[in-house]
Amino acid sequence: MGMPKTPLLTTDCVIFDGKARVLLIRRKNEPFKGAYALPGGFVDIGETMEAACRREVLEETGLAVSELTLVGVYSDPSRDPRGHTVSIAYMTLLPEAPSPQAGSDAEAAEWVEDWRKRKLAFDHEKIIDDAEKIRAE
Repeated sequence: MGMPKTPLLTTDCVIFDGKARVLLIRRKNEPFKGAYALPGGFVDIGETMEAACRREVLEETGLAVSELTLVGVYSDPSRDPRGHTVSIAYMTLLPEAPSPQAGSDAEAAEWVEDWRKRKLAFDHEKIIDDAEKIRAE
């Protein structure tokens, strides 16, 4: 019996600095080319969720993160126009706000003070909203 066809697994990371800004990338590729997004991407075979999250942040922003807090699971079948993906989202705090360097599939990476004024890719607005609620607890 073959393996069942299942959604693709991804991860996203909400990174706050000491001023409550959020680290966002500008997407280099479709879907949502040029839109702001959280650093994140697909999980590799044999990789833990946390390792994938840290790898994607490093690849897209040049920043290393260590402590991760689970934000939630985002599984709406329409969250990604390429097909059904499930994202496990994390958050972390980098109080000193190091300067990010865009890499991988990010054309830019920057600390954004008022992210609500930006057009965000996928369901990243909801993920940041949820992370802010956890952070406020």
